[in-house]
Amino acid sequence: MGETRRRVLEAIGGTALGTNALASSVAGRQTEGVSLLLNWKPSGLHVPYYVAESKGFYDEEGVSLGGIESGQGSDFSAKQVGLGNTAFAVTSADQLLNVNSRGLSAQSVGVVMQRSPVVVFTTRETFGGELTSADQLAGKTVGTGPGMVRLLTKLLLERKGVRSDVTLTDTGFDTVQQLLAGKIDAAGGVFGDAVVARQKANAVSSIPVAEAIPSYGHVLATKSAFAQNNPETVRGFLRATARGAAWATDNPKRATDVLVSANPSLKPTRSVQREKWEQMAREYVLSNAVRDHGWGWSRPQPWATMHRALDDANLLGGAVEPNSVWTNEYLDPDAKFVGRYASQVEVER
Repeated sequence: MGETRRRVLEAIGGTALGTNALASSVAGRQTEGVSLLLNWKPSGLHVPYYVAESKGFYDEEGVSLGGIESGQGSDFSAKQVGLGNTAFAVTSADQLLNVNSRGLSAQSVGVVMQRSPVVVFTTRETFGGELTSADQLAGKTVGTGPGMVRLLTKLLLERKGVRSDVTLTDTGFDTVQQLLAGKIDAAGGVFGDAVVARQKANAVSSIPVAEAIPSYGHVLATKSAFAQNNPETVRGFLRATARGAAWATDNPKRATDVLVSANPSLKPTRSVQREKWEQMAREYVLSNAVRDHGWGWSRPQPWATMHRALDDANLLGGAVEPNSVWTNEYLDPDAKFVGRYASQVEVER
């Protein structure tokens, strides 16, 4: 069994967190604290949530956030929100499709990363120059970890017509280190990995997968029934998060301070975390959909693209309709930091 498929199956079949009963609602408004489960350990990619919590934006929306919990991967967070063990979760489009194909009903209510964070990158020292095109990877060895990074890297190479000329190897969770050691010529990872590599190499260049494959990165999910029973809680959570993202975009240093204050272990990597957030805010939060409709907006094509990739790789447990796992229903276009998000942030001025 392939490593990618094994990890997906283990994640879906693994033991769930001890059940935390979802808080009851009165007239559609949550009356007790709700929790947010991250997709991974806190980093610069999670700045908006910590800012919104610290600045009181959730409280102002009537949302009592009981805590921001460190995650164990997008597969884990998608399953937990689908089981109802957390009210909200940061996860990914592929994992929402995956858990829904296996009988759960987790649903995206907002897209935080409007394009996939997956990139193929390398260093000038290792590659012998700048990487600007997938054609340059012919005859090279590209290393990736398991999961969606590997799937999208492979899909990029196929679409560019060089897959048969590239040796694709599994580097587990040691991809950056193997690249810096010269054991591989280039790496498939997320842009945050390229930021880490940049701290240790003179020059890093990358090719974004999103240029060839329309797909989403981080999404905010909740259990469908929870959203239906608590619509104002979901709307308020999204408004506050969008406001947190806008504030953090215009105040990256102070926003990073908020993140580090909440997670002191990040202090030695403060500059890396700030760079991750600044790049995410500049290149991944904004899109034409955000400019046309507002922060967090979903369009059908990226979901269909991801569904097709998973289906072709035999990674789904059963039939699932791509349009059933996302909704724009809870995004408030009349809210300043949702409907007019693009005009509120400095990178757009």
